[in-house]
Amino acid sequence: MAYCRHCGAPIADGTITCPQCGASQSSLPPVVDNGGLGWGILGCCIPIVGLVLWLVWKDQKPRTAKAAGIGALVAVGLGALYYVLIFMLGIGIVLGS
Repeated sequence: MAYCRHCGAPIADGTITCPQCGASQSSLPPVVDNGGLGWGILGCCIPIVGLVLWLVWKDQKPRTAKAAGIGALVAVGLGALYYVLIFMLGIGIVLGS
């Protein structure tokens, strides 16, 4: 048998909220999932970090994970586009000579 952390009423073990006062029995702070632009920029600047953050947060913070994952995808796409353009420029220089 456990007791409410707010009012002291007896409650069953594992109860999430007190049936008497409605107070939460969880000691964990609420998860903030705002999907901030900063995580997207971080994922874009360092794509491997964006990928890792997406993998870690995809269940607990889906909006923030999505921002970091999209940032990582943008960086990978821009990198691939850069290499394609450099390759095409190199082919053009070789064929033009």
